[in-house]
Amino acid sequence: MISQPFTSLKELEERFPDVSSMTLRRDIEFCERHGDVIKVRGGARSMKFIVHTEEESYSRRANENRQRKQRISRAAAKLIEPGRSIFIDAGTTAMELTNFIPEARLNITTSGANVALALIKHDKIMVNLVGGLLNKESYSVSGPMSYSYINDINIDVAFISPSGFSLENGFTSGNYSECELKSLIMKKARKTVLLVLADKIGKSLPFTFCKLEDIDMIITDRPLPEDIYKSAKAQNVSVIVAE
Repeated sequence: MISQPFTSLKELEERFPDVSSMTLRRDIEFCERHGDVIKVRGGARSMKFIVHTEEESYSRRANENRQRKQRISRAAAKLIEPGRSIFIDAGTTAMELTNFIPEARLNITTSGANVALALIKHDKIMVNLVGGLLNKESYSVSGPMSYSYINDINIDVAFISPSGFSLENGFTSGNYSECELKSLIMKKARKTVLLVLADKIGKSLPFTFCKLEDIDMIITDRPLPEDIYKSAKAQNVSVIVAE
């Protein structure tokens, strides 16, 4: 139905003059339920175009700066308390976090298919994988089905990995659908922790999912630039530099 990044309802009405606007809206909703489009104001966005990003392949990114990601993950794991409901994002830093999860009774939800597979080796952890469209480049799951799932759960602490961060644009992602999911997770979480590799600072990708004032803590591997550090403190955001 949608063969371009965005198609307006008006365009569909012109293309299908014998079909009522109400029927076209129902068709869009049907396509959204099947993961083909995302319904937006005035029309629909095609998932075929949304899932394409300029980010590097997962396998290459997984091996970059691995020791630094491990330092961030080790510090993040210290925040996890037994009996809590935890969310772990998709991404290579989040994947490293699975290596430091304590052997304790936890309920962990994730949008990373590989993160879920890594966590099932823990006998005491209940692992929940959100449903939706699987991104082959990042092994992340997102889309309307994942939004519905997150709406029905409670989260104590959410560990989120951005693809970029700047004071001007906030925390950003290269995938619209994943960006929407991160935003929803943060609204549900009692505490939000951003796992930020220093190389991501000063980098902006197309879609912003939150700003500094929306989070509780940043864990990074190098001291933040002075202007960012001052802004974080002004917003009561805790900053941990992992060693």
